[in-house]
Amino acid sequence: MLYKNILWISLLLLSPAEKTKWVVSESSSLSVNGSTNINKFSCVIPTYDQTDTLTMAQVDKGVILTGNIGLKIESFDCHNSIMTSDLRKTLKEKQYPRLYIHFLSLSEFPQLTTEPKSITGWVNIELAGTTKRVEIKYQVSMDGQKVIHLLGSQDINFSDFNLVPPRKLGGMIKTNDLLSVAFHLKIKAI
Repeated sequence: MLYKNILWISLLLLSPAEKTKWVVSESSSLSVNGSTNINKFSCVIPTYDQTDTLTMAQVDKGVILTGNIGLKIESFDCHNSIMTSDLRKTLKEKQYPRLYIHFLSLSEFPQLTTEPKSITGWVNIELAGTTKRVEIKYQVSMDGQKVIHLLGSQDINFSDFNLVPPRKLGGMIKTNDLLSVAFHLKIKAI
């Protein structure tokens, strides 16, 4: 996997392809939706605490997207203090304080219109010391203020990252393994 990443980065650096840079806005957000055997829950990181840059370049075999975002685990809010605490503990916040999304590629160069367009792309998600490559489904659009909206979604499992879903009351309340992750990046071309 490291060899493949080095190859992609080398192609990006050596390629005469046109490069586009995007700045990720602090108003970007991430949500995680899941369920237990008795109810559903939604946890959010309502704002991004920094700005990052993503670089996109079209090459012969597709579109390379490089850059990453690092989200603080302590920023998760499940709208219930016990659930928030359990999620942070499950994600090993003290040992791994950030969740990282490393962008790798897009299926095609996004058409930036007000009408959302569907594309896919690959990312590495790094959570609690484990990295997993996943394909993300995106909706891409641009608003009247030239802000690009990149909405991504994908289902993942706690077990994908060697994590055990939280349980309460001696195991009577069990969190399901499946989580639906969605993020909304608000970005501007620079």
